[in-house]
Amino acid sequence: MSKALFDKYGGFKSVSRVVMAFYDKILDSDQVGDYFDDIDMPKLIDHQTKFISSLLGGPVSYSDERLRRAHASLDLTHEDFDEVSRLLGETLAEHDFSPQDIDTVISEIEARRTCILSTGRA
Repeated sequence: MSKALFDKYGGFKSVSRVVMAFYDKILDSDQVGDYFDDIDMPKLIDHQTKFISSLLGGPVSYSDERLRRAHASLDLTHEDFDEVSRLLGETLAEHDFSPQDIDTVISEIEARRTCILSTGRA
């Protein structure tokens, strides 16, 4: 990609709006909403904004090990992962990401499936 998607879609300010809308969907989800009952949402939204920014080619990076540690205790399933991925794609579309760019972001998320899912489930 000649121009990072992070820049193409407006940097941190825009990514932050996407992430807030994404978490509105997540919290309403029967599949994954309960995972967030006792979570510090402002802190999580800040971290997720940085993570999504990194997937878009922004100035932040997350190691696979950091992703493993962050999700290790959650016992997430493939169905949980698929729901979150679906909701992210839906949110990106609502924020005028092109279908090709949505596919790029979802592919980046998919590449990290085994880091995010619990060891016994991956």
